[in-house]
Amino acid sequence: MIILSRREFLTATASASLGTSLATSFAHAKEKKSPRTLSLSFGTYGMKTLTTEKAVEVLAKIGYDAIEIIARPDWDAEPKRMTLARRKDVRVRLQETGLQLTALMEHLQPSAEKPQQADALDRLQRVAELGHDLSPQSQPLIQTTLGGGKWDEQRNLYRDVLGKWIEVGQRNKTVIAIKPHRGGGMSRPEEAVWLIEQLGKSPWLRMVYDYSHYAFRDMSVEETVETALPWIAHVAVKDTVKQGEKTAFVLPGESGKFDYAKLLKLLYAGGYHGDISCEVSGMVWNKPGYDPVVAARTCYRNMTAAFKKAGLRRG
Repeated sequence: MIILSRREFLTATASASLGTSLATSFAHAKEKKSPRTLSLSFGTYGMKTLTTEKAVEVLAKIGYDAIEIIARPDWDAEPKRMTLARRKDVRVRLQETGLQLTALMEHLQPSAEKPQQADALDRLQRVAELGHDLSPQSQPLIQTTLGGGKWDEQRNLYRDVLGKWIEVGQRNKTVIAIKPHRGGGMSRPEEAVWLIEQLGKSPWLRMVYDYSHYAFRDMSVEETVETALPWIAHVAVKDTVKQGEKTAFVLPGESGKFDYAKLLKLLYAGGYHGDISCEVSGMVWNKPGYDPVVAARTCYRNMTAAFKKAGLRRG
């Protein structure tokens, strides 16, 4: 695994071309013939109208390497809807198609109230068990945002509640990955890092990197990647566009203004060799006429081009 020093990283990112230091590190990686690479997945958060079984079939046919399955309440793959028969069927479909289940998506909000705390722990436990049943050979992580509010008012609550979440993760050998969200109480990568460090840098608590939540906020790709890199367990991709004074999410690559090849290079050179997951926002799939299969094909085409431009293979 290739890890750049801080000096090498800053040198590499000083120019838009990423500089000769980064190019040298890629050459070194090629010389060592490292088997580590990046996978490309699509999340079923963008496929609400399809069953999980159908989503696996569609994504495998398109050519994806992996899949992220949403398992939050009222969705097709929430644990109570996934009977033993369905779990076995989906597991077999994943094995036969070669799709790797890299992540399960939840939507948990830390609370100071005991009943809500207990409910969150129960949901985490049930989703972790689902992950074991669907992918016993490689446990998928569970990703979640942390709800709204203001960081200064919420951070101690987050810290205290996440300590209990970590216990669930450790017991089930499942990583809990928290995602900074532009509208959330935790909205910056350094805030996620603070929580991870406050909780002893547990291997069961990591973060999701999603630049769409940092765009148009005076936060560069280089600085956010540098801050997040030691703690990234999962990467989500989608575009952010300006609509007057507001921002909106669109499909990854749809705006034509974000350099995904640059992001992939930075992540890979910095030591991240995990999944790149195409995420479709509710802002997109709630629109009339939205077609999840067309969206999945569009994301695949755009991100495949980014991988090719970056000179990185997938696996």
